[in-house]
Amino acid sequence: MSSPKAASTTRRAAHPAAKRVPAQPAAKPASKIANGAAGSAEAKRLAAELERALASGRRDVLSTDALQALMAAVCKTYAAQIEAGEQLLPLPARGGATATDVMITASGLLKAANLAVFELGMWQSWTGR
Repeated sequence: MSSPKAASTTRRAAHPAAKRVPAQPAAKPASKIANGAAGSAEAKRLAAELERALASGRRDVLSTDALQALMAAVCKTYAAQIEAGEQLLPLPARGGATATDVMITASGLLKAANLAVFELGMWQSWTGR
């Protein structure tokens, strides 16, 4: 005769809930993967074109309207990914843009949205971001 502990273990092992399999992340539909890949490839192509133009001294590759539209779309896309729980930085660590580039852009973004650095600090303390 087995002990009560051994009998309890045997009953648990026979129960379907005892065999817990870690949940697999939901696979993305093929159309979303294809659309994301195409958009990413196009974005990388545009980024490379802009980098080449800047390296050759041309800063007028984009019109003001195009630059503003692109900046707005990138801001919205980044914000949407962060709001969805993604953990990513908008630039690669230690690369992609200089500290001066980042400061100029951050200042311009705050000014365009009629925000002050104080408001950014308050928002960061409230949200933990």
